[in-house]
Amino acid sequence: MGYQFQHIQVKPINGRIGAVIEGVTLSADLEDAIVHEINQALLQHKAIFFKGQQHLDDASQEAFAARLGTPLNHPTVPVKDGSAHILEIDSRGARADAWHTDISFIEAYPKASILRSVVAPEVGGNTVWANTSTAYDDLPAELKILADSLRTVHSNSYDYAAKASIPPEVLARYKNYFNSTEYETEHPLVRVHPETGEKTLLLGSFFKNFVGYSSSESRRLYDLFQSYVEKLENIVSWRWDAGDIAIWDNRATQHRAINDYGDQHRVVRRVTLEGDTPVGVDGQPSKVLRKDVKEDISNLRYSSENGIYEKAS
Repeated sequence: MGYQFQHIQVKPINGRIGAVIEGVTLSADLEDAIVHEINQALLQHKAIFFKGQQHLDDASQEAFAARLGTPLNHPTVPVKDGSAHILEIDSRGARADAWHTDISFIEAYPKASILRSVVAPEVGGNTVWANTSTAYDDLPAELKILADSLRTVHSNSYDYAAKASIPPEVLARYKNYFNSTEYETEHPLVRVHPETGEKTLLLGSFFKNFVGYSSSESRRLYDLFQSYVEKLENIVSWRWDAGDIAIWDNRATQHRAINDYGDQHRVVRRVTLEGDTPVGVDGQPSKVLRKDVKEDISNLRYSSENGIYEKAS
């Protein structure tokens, strides 16, 4: 039996991932007991959703997020002007239409993300999340043994937004700052969750290769393990309305923004929280392989007018 909630209403969406949380108006002033239960719901359901939170603005979203952990800024993408930790994702600038775990190319990648819908398309634009713990549980015993022994390399040299249908000149600017520092990090394929003890598969589109395997061998192995992540029973889909909040455990999920809304406008704003260094089944932690600074992006600013980051004049 799961945790017994006393202060919030938790309504599971399906049997493996996702729950709607009711009876809460999100703010930095929530009682500790409520914040504790929100975190428990997150650990249990991996992705949780709050409707009708239109009262939140950038500052109050950041303040609430800080109750759940320490905010972590993206290492290569500047924050939105006027904010301390807000990353704005505007459909005119980039669309994250590939399965990924946020910022998995760094050693201690985020433990969780808090995403707020600002502009929602009338049709389409859902985000989907997959439970990487139940994906591991579904592996046959022989594949679990193999998975437990594998190490992977993650890198931001693959840009998960590059598949988006956006103008080439916009994409070129995006890639310039997304790869302004190039990272490579070695992770265990299977990490042990630091709070639940669950085993989770660490893959997603920042994956580059398996240690000791060729590119072609790595791709075949990746497709095999990733196919368990993407099984329909492991997935929840969320239809956004402006003012919705989604929070996900980035240590136990992958997610993907569905690019099916054409030229409709879509804007979401994200705060991520500091994570810890993953540890594999064998007790071996992740380690940095490369951090190569290519360009100083400190003078970049976000342009709300056209939805992209540009150099300050």
